[in-house]
Amino acid sequence: MKSSAVLGLVLFFTTVLSAPSSRAQDYLRWGLPEGALLRLGKGDTRVVAWSPDGKRLAVAGSVGIWLYDAGTGAEVSLLTGHTSRISSMIFSRDGLTLASGSHDHTVRLWDVTAGQEKTTFTGHTDWVNSVVFSPDERTLASGSNDHTARLWDVATGQKINTLVGHTRAVGSVVFSRDGKTLASGSGDMTVRLWDVATGQATNTLAGHTNTVSSVAYSPDGMTLASGSRDMTVRLWDAATGRERHTLTGHTDSVDPVVFSPDGTTLASASNDGTVRLWDVAAGHERVTLTGHTDRVYVSVFSSDGTTLASGGRDGTVRLWDVATGQERHTLTGHTRTITSVAFSSDGTTLASVGWDNTVRLWDVATGQGKDILTGHSSGGRSVEFSPDGAMLASAGSDQTVRLWDVDTGREISALTGHRGWVRSVVFSPDGTMLASSGNDRTVRLWDVDTGQESSTLTGHTSWVTSVVFSPDGAMLASAGWDHTVRLWDVASGQEISTLTGPDKNSNSVAFSPDGMTLASCGWDHTVRLWDVDARKERDTLAGHNGIVNSVAFSPDGTTLASGGNDNTVRLWDVDTGQEISTLTGHTNWIYSVTFSPDGRTLASGAVDHTVRLWDVATGQEKGTLSTGTLSVAFSPDGRTLASGGGGILLWDISALLAPQRLATDFDGDGTVAFPDFLQFAAQFGKTQDDAGFDARFDLDGDGEVGFNDFVIFARSFGKGG
Repeated sequence: MKSSAVLGLVLFFTTVLSAPSSRAQDYLRWGLPEGALLRLGKGDTRVVAWSPDGKRLAVAGSVGIWLYDAGTGAEVSLLTGHTSRISSMIFSRDGLTLASGSHDHTVRLWDVTAGQEKTTFTGHTDWVNSVVFSPDERTLASGSNDHTARLWDVATGQKINTLVGHTRAVGSVVFSRDGKTLASGSGDMTVRLWDVATGQATNTLAGHTNTVSSVAYSPDGMTLASGSRDMTVRLWDAATGRERHTLTGHTDSVDPVVFSPDGTTLASASNDGTVRLWDVAAGHERVTLTGHTDRVYVSVFSSDGTTLASGGRDGTVRLWDVATGQERHTLTGHTRTITSVAFSSDGTTLASVGWDNTVRLWDVATGQGKDILTGHSSGGRSVEFSPDGAMLASAGSDQTVRLWDVDTGREISALTGHRGWVRSVVFSPDGTMLASSGNDRTVRLWDVDTGQESSTLTGHTSWVTSVVFSPDGAMLASAGWDHTVRLWDVASGQEISTLTGPDKNSNSVAFSPDGMTLASCGWDHTVRLWDVDARKERDTLAGHNGIVNSVAFSPDGTTLASGGNDNTVRLWDVDTGQEISTLTGHTNWIYSVTFSPDGRTLASGAVDHTVRLWDVATGQEKGTLSTGTLSVAFSPDGRTLASGGGGILLWDISALLAPQRLATDFDGDGTVAFPDFLQFAAQFGKTQDDAGFDARFDLDGDGEVGFNDFVIFARSFGKGG
């Protein structure tokens, strides 16, 4: 199941990401959270599944599940609802229903034709690792990190049973051919067999000495295979639970195991870089397939059983002749680990997907590439608007910086040159240059008009996590995991100074609006203020109880915001170094903070899949936007917010930022003043039983306009909306 899903994902990306959709990219507005205007890019991809008829390909990523027409590569629909990573998917036999399991602890069923969610199965209390339909498709099984497997009624959405017995995570589940038995593999080193009708364990297959990572039934249902981190494959009599054979030879973890369509051969893929083919009846190795130069993560048989495809960390997909064990083709093009491969139903096309965030389609007969599906593959680790608001820049783990047209949502250009994750991107104040930094230890400067790299700034000895221009554009500051903050001359590309503080990684830097002060933060749980001219530390702001990930100055330079792993945003007085307020509400690490252009609103993005908007003056939360987020940025006019982390979402936040009328502003003129007092006085002493009672003046809701209401009114006197 896992290997077919992986193959499907590879195929999907290869076909879809190679060219723009002929449907004018309608998907830019599909499945948007409320308030979002556009989605730029499709997010990073992790799992794929083919429909049995080969007409649909499902690809799961950080945005949701994309459904593609496998023939044309066109986007059909986007299935959204899961709130965390999707770990497993499988189509029903008729291809009309898709099941998915996620780290959000849920299993979901989707109507493929309508593109809508049908059912959400809730009950697991930890990640769901595996989902599978029973042969009659009336039951769905799931395995989870909560140590259980669960059986669900597909028609009603109700839980049938919870299978309890494993003492560690359940990573793989599979039904027997007749659907009467479920097998599960677990981190407790056992395979358990369960009676589907009663939910009772019928047998525990013990023998592995490490996590059981994969289980598979032979096509005739007589044999069960299990692969383990103990470097062995074991074959079991499915009826009695007796171990038939222990297959040894691998020198590292085994995952997955898969039977050939006729059941005579078993393939096992391993972290030792090999795939081994085993004679199931005899229990001995037939051949070792060597060629991969690193871990092999996936293997799958073609429908006729004559070809095996494998993919892994070396970035290649290899096609093997099952009868001879000879390699037929090496499919190259991926630049990073291949995580999934899948054959089309007719066996003529192979799909592969990898950490290079592409899906590639291959002609099985010739080994030639047919298509490449591309976009902004990893969603964007950093986003930044151009000063005029017309463009958006995004940086991602696909080693690229991408420029987008904000109005149309179309990609303008991709800037390549980094040799690792790009972690930060920023426009120069005049919008003509772009600076980026990343895991390749460099800062790079780009000409926005031409997309050409103009300079590479070297000196950092570890990842460069943040980069920012000075207000006049003459200087650049960068923060790195080499425990330094560095200042650069933009014109010459030369380093001006190295600012060293604590012996800890630095995560973020920001210039004050006047360019006189630089703020930095990092792993020492503090924010540090530096005098730019003197090149010396000015102040240390302590208060966070964890790593600090992001800092930002207010437009007037009087306030500094910081967000960190203690799930809080803190506001600081820049002159005194005192904490003004602590903003709480996020439930996970905060990666990005930014002020609106008028300085009245602060936006924060966190791992809890929300962007929160805060009133800077009061510290109160204004609104919450639901999205996976690593970075947030306001447009220059302050009416649009961009968030990056899955795909890049553009949000219309004007309604959230509009001044809110106070309840005590009875005449609606925007200020609580004497005319409002006169109206209040006219109602004072009345109860809800009196004629002329106006509930607007009953501010505490007790049915009477009394002293408490007067106190509430008095506290708001003189305030504006």
